Amino acid sequence: MIDPRLSVEVEIEIPFHDVDSIQIVWHGNHIKYFEIARTKLIRLFDYDMDEMAQSGIIWPIIECKCRYIQAIPYAMVIRVKAWITEIEHRLKINYLITEKESGRRLAKGHTMQAAVQAATGNLIDTEVLQARIENYLNNPS
Repeated sequence: MIDPRLSVEVEIEIPFHDVDSIQIVWHGNHIKYFEIARTKLIRLFDYDMDEMAQSGIIWPIIECKCRYIQAIPYAMVIRVKAWITEIEHRLKINYLITEKESGRRLAKGHTMQAAVQAATGNLIDTEVLQARIENYLNNPS
């Protein structure tokens, strides 16, 4: 079972520039909302872009999936939840987008990332991330 401390939520009010001509969120922006939540999640254990660069490891997305459940209109306030479901051989994060007001499910999905040594391009184990997560869980601020 995944520790609930490895989950975050962000709220986003849908801006005009994210909608299409019929005033609903353009489908590609769902991934942007996932990314906003994912960034908040990795910041929990102090492993944002600068820390990744310093560690010499890059984390390319190797899989991304989004299931669209209901249209999201302009100005709706949504919640995007992100939680880690796998960290042993890759990083898998699940996402759920809901309407803030009603809790209605709007979209869900996941991303998977692989740990790659920046200098060589070789796949490596996720030990660096696992250590940061373990430190976060054992030493809450």
